[in-house]
Amino acid sequence: MLRRRCTVNSTPRTRALVNDERRNTEQMEPKVNYIVVGSFVALLSAAILSGILWLGKSDYRGSYDRYEAYMTESVAGLSVDSSVKYRGVDVGRVKAIALRADNPEEVVLTLDIVRGTPVKTDTIAMLETQGLTGLATINLTGGSREAPVLQTQAGQTYPVIKTGPSLFSRLDKTASRLLSEEGLGQLLADLDLAAKGVANVLNDDNRTMLTKTIKDLSDVAQILAGHKVQIEHSLTGAAKSAENLTKLTASLNAQVPPLLTEINKSVKAMDVATEELAKTTKTVGTMVNEARPELQQFTKRTLPEAGQLVTELRQLTSTLTRVARELEREPSSLVFGRKTPSRGPGE
Repeated sequence: MLRRRCTVNSTPRTRALVNDERRNTEQMEPKVNYIVVGSFVALLSAAILSGILWLGKSDYRGSYDRYEAYMTESVAGLSVDSSVKYRGVDVGRVKAIALRADNPEEVVLTLDIVRGTPVKTDTIAMLETQGLTGLATINLTGGSREAPVLQTQAGQTYPVIKTGPSLFSRLDKTASRLLSEEGLGQLLADLDLAAKGVANVLNDDNRTMLTKTIKDLSDVAQILAGHKVQIEHSLTGAAKSAENLTKLTASLNAQVPPLLTEINKSVKAMDVATEELAKTTKTVGTMVNEARPELQQFTKRTLPEAGQLVTELRQLTSTLTRVARELEREPSSLVFGRKTPSRGPGE
């Protein structure tokens, strides 16, 4: 009633002010773009639906190859969609886990592995537990370059990857073997044998020798301590010798290259001289070959005459020698001639 009374009693000026205030209030309110809001909601819904479909899809064999592996140990901690790794790299996931129908002691693992992964005939699948979480993964190891690619064999639905025992399985088998009656007895026997060996080693004679050895080592240490100064001088001298040797090596390194250069020059000069000598020898041989006919003619014609001339010269020399002797004995015979020998009695 109060509001109606105020409206009735309001003047035209008051009504104008109220209308202006209402108009300003409407202008200040944000305008909502319903098209943009609707598009955003539609896109968000489509993205959520695509994510759900992608996470829930059950068949992706278009880019994966399927394999099987038979485990004889417990696969606790392993579940569907667990990672399959090749040398630590994610290459797929576990598709299914089930007991083998014809052998309940084995667990059949169906693995989807990225196509192109080098799964070879010597590849081995092992179960690995991730830290303290207890979650398990399948790790593939092996696969040499020379091994052929793993193929489906007769009677198999998919290629079967060989399996190996996990670390925990090996530890469990080792611990079980050690804690068995036979293993425990062997362990106790080994410990007893080791104790006897230690006792034999630490007998009176060995303890005496050990004590003497320790005393000798102490004496050696005291001697070394007493000659500390001499040892320091020796080490200093060794360091200086090493330094001098380094300097000598540097000097040799500086002098050897020029010496090698001179030697190379001498060798080259000798090579040149040898080549010149060979050329000269070849030239002399050529000249001898060219003069051989003249030499042969000289040998055939001139040498006999020269021999005869030498013989005559020898005879002439002998005659002159005899004449010289006669003149020496009778010089006057050169002027008066040779005397006629006197006749003897009865001639």
